Amino acid sequence: MELHDLLGFLRRQRFGVISSTSPEGQPQSAVVGVAFTNQGEAVFDTVGSSRKARNLRRDPRASLVIWEGERTVQMEGRVDEPTGAQREAIVKVYLATFPDGVERLRWEGITHFRFRPSWVRDSDFGAGPEPRIAELGSAVHES
Repeated sequence: MELHDLLGFLRRQRFGVISSTSPEGQPQSAVVGVAFTNQGEAVFDTVGSSRKARNLRRDPRASLVIWEGERTVQMEGRVDEPTGAQREAIVKVYLATFPDGVERLRWEGITHFRFRPSWVRDSDFGAGPEPRIAELGSAVHES
């Protein structure tokens, strides 16, 4: 399985759960609207004062889960908060999926994060008599 093979599925989904860790090391999760780049990076927006933004700025390690029915894609990786031309590029990707994001661009403190997966598991428990499970290991996304 290649990550680009998953893009069709991932791009059909509009929401996922991003997980980060609190300063005390406790897991914290939030539902986010997600858009995907051609490289399989997930892009989401949030207010910079949210706990997920504060957590991810302090510790960029994160996990992201996307699902539909009995199919789930679990990803682990790192996030960043691009600026300049890179930010413009990911905002364009995000707005292609979420045109209403233009309104949020006026919100005070709105920001966009990019999640870059390093590990991916695609599981489909409704694929037939046996579940279909495939993994991508290290170097899913190389910077």
